Amino acid sequence: MDASSTWADSAFWISAGAILLLLVLSAFFSGSETALTAASRGKLRMQADKGSRGAARALRITEDNERLIGSVLLGNNLVNILAAALATAMFTRLFGESGVALATLVMTLLVLVFAEVLPKTYAITNAEKAAAAVAPVIGAIITVFAPMVAAVRMLVRGVLRLFGVQTDPDSHILAVREEIAGALQLGHSEGVVEKEDRDRILGALDLSERAVEEIMLHRSGIEMINAASDPGTILKQCLDSPHTRLPVFRDEPENIVGVVHAKDLLRAIHGAVSGQDDPNAALSRFRITDVAKPPYFVPDTTTLDDQMRQFLRRRTHFALVVDEYGSLRGLITLEDILEEIVGEIADEFDLDAEQMVKRTSDGQYLVDGATTIRDLNRATDWSLPDDEANTVAGLVIHEAQTIPTPGQVFSFHGFRFEVTAREGNRVTALKIRPL
Repeated sequence: MDASSTWADSAFWISAGAILLLLVLSAFFSGSETALTAASRGKLRMQADKGSRGAARALRITEDNERLIGSVLLGNNLVNILAAALATAMFTRLFGESGVALATLVMTLLVLVFAEVLPKTYAITNAEKAAAAVAPVIGAIITVFAPMVAAVRMLVRGVLRLFGVQTDPDSHILAVREEIAGALQLGHSEGVVEKEDRDRILGALDLSERAVEEIMLHRSGIEMINAASDPGTILKQCLDSPHTRLPVFRDEPENIVGVVHAKDLLRAIHGAVSGQDDPNAALSRFRITDVAKPPYFVPDTTTLDDQMRQFLRRRTHFALVVDEYGSLRGLITLEDILEEIVGEIADEFDLDAEQMVKRTSDGQYLVDGATTIRDLNRATDWSLPDDEANTVAGLVIHEAQTIPTPGQVFSFHGFRFEVTAREGNRVTALKIRPL
């Protein structure tokens, strides 16, 4: 067939028009996929609350990302393959066998520019607006393609199962927590989000992932009242203590019989001695167990999120932590949990308010051995692992597989650790610097 007659052939122009239409559909599918996956669900929710039907539709569609992406990919591949097939047939009629290579080159250029890069760039720039606009059409396409997408999903899971890969049918491609954490990290790296703001939000998100044993005050550091002590000694101990609540034990520290609040103690002693002819005799008859409240015990595996809710529900700020055998492990307060969000909280009664992490002039860090790895990472923006130990001293002991002596130096996780002080079996001070 003569080339000039081919150009005038109506079949040629029908094919060219079909290819153009298919490219438009390909651009629509590509842009829709990018817009619906990149759109912020929080912003879509705000628009939906203001009455935007498109945003509400987009929210419903993105609840099942796997079905959404499966339908869009199916439609996109159908139009792209059909456009390539039509172009190949058309160019073969025009140029013979060389038309196949020419059709491949032309269609690759057209699809790349007009069906991929251009629509996706617009969709990323105007994600929420584009998502709300395309949601009704994409919703109808998802309904039409639902049987084929379901069959493809079953086939894919079957093939993956043959290779030992298990998939969760109810899982979502994007997890909200990871999305927020990633956005915060990106914003901090770009200077948009301050480090303190990032740490507070991530600290609140992590409460459900962490247990009370990770932040509790170990039993070796708990200040207790002996129920057998005379009232004068107990009163002096409470007045000298920086704490307002103190556990009361009888016979041995493991046997906690109550928790006394300084206000309750002072109020009870004042009531016992006021109006008495012999205040000392009245004071000697005072019993600390009469004003101590019942102790509140919690398992060491309780998550910080659950424990904070329990504190608020019970209207108390103080709990004793026990292990699975009922043995005392430590104590935790509401302030300890809040510090995981806002950072260290110190008042005029905190005797140990000095920094547990200090930087020296030579770029090294002097760190208290009891400092938690999480607090160290937060203070220095490091990423030391806390899977095997909660404290810096525990991390060094775990990696060294022994209790080190002062002067010993270890290198692991990209840092140099030098033990500078030890008391008994406890590593109390270290000097750390990045390698």
